[in-house]
Amino acid sequence: MILYVKNMVCDRCIMIVDQQLNQLGFSVKDISLGKVEVEPEPGSAQLQDIGAALQVLGFELIDKGRDQLIEQVKNEVINLVHYSDLNEIKQSLMHVIAGRLNKEYTYLSRLFSDGEGITIERYIIQQKIEKVKELLEYGELNLNEISYKMGYSSSAHLSAQFKTITGMSPSKYKSATGQNRKPLDRV
Repeated sequence: MILYVKNMVCDRCIMIVDQQLNQLGFSVKDISLGKVEVEPEPGSAQLQDIGAALQVLGFELIDKGRDQLIEQVKNEVINLVHYSDLNEIKQSLMHVIAGRLNKEYTYLSRLFSDGEGITIERYIIQQKIEKVKELLEYGELNLNEISYKMGYSSSAHLSAQFKTITGMSPSKYKSATGQNRKPLDRV
C-alpha cells in the first residue's frame, strides 16, 4: 500500500518516517519525499495509529487524491529547487513537474491554486528564494554564481525577485544578523 505523507521535505524526514513505520511493525518497500510504500497493508485502525505517530513528528497522512497530488507537486518543486542545478534545466519548471506527474499543466495549476491559495509559479519562486537565502548564508558563492545556479537570467533579476519576496536586497540579507530562513514545509 502506498501512503502519502505531508511535510516530508528532506532526506532526514525520509529517515524519520522510515524509522517510525518500522517501529510500528511495517516493512518499508519504497520511500521518497511524500510517498511511502509499506507492507503489509495497514487496516483502518493501523492507519489511525500511523497517522497519530507521524503527527507527533510533524507529519500528516494525506488521504484525499486532490491533496495527494498537491503534495506531490510541492515535493517535485522541492526536489528541483533544492537538489538540482536549475541552470541545466532547459524548460520551465512547471512543465518539468507536469511531465513527471503525467498531468496537464493547466489542471495542476488550477488544482494547486485552489488548494494552496497561491500559484505554483509563486510557490516555485518562494522555494528558490529560500534556497538563495541558504546559499547566501553559506557564503561560498557570489551573487552571480548563485543566480546562475538557480537558473536566473541575471543577478539583477534574482536581486529584484529576492527584494520583492523578502523586502531586502540579497546583500542586506547577507549582512543582517539573525537571518530569517523558513523551514521548507512552511514555505
